[in-house]
Amino acid sequence: MATALNIKRKNIDLPIDTLQKLSIMAAASGKSLKNFIETILISKANSVSIEVSENPSPSGDSWFDDPENMASVQRGITEMKAGKGRAYSMDEIRELLASTLK
Repeated sequence: MATALNIKRKNIDLPIDTLQKLSIMAAASGKSLKNFIETILISKANSVSIEVSENPSPSGDSWFDDPENMASVQRGITEMKAGKGRAYSMDEIRELLASTLK
């Protein structure tokens, strides 16, 4: 179980009927309500696998899975942070495209 050095206290609000059911379950297990709830939450949290995708697309667009594409994105971010890039509005992009197609 957790030690005093790595515990964070948090008050939670639960419906009365939920607390009553949890109290009955805790008593049946021979545990205090607090210990019973903590055990359930710790067990649930430990069973969850958290994976962080490096794909920045909210939809998981596979274009971002290509290392060359991501390298290009990272170069652009680095250039922008260094003040070497310029942000364009959609209208400016349309104008630039229109002028190159003439």
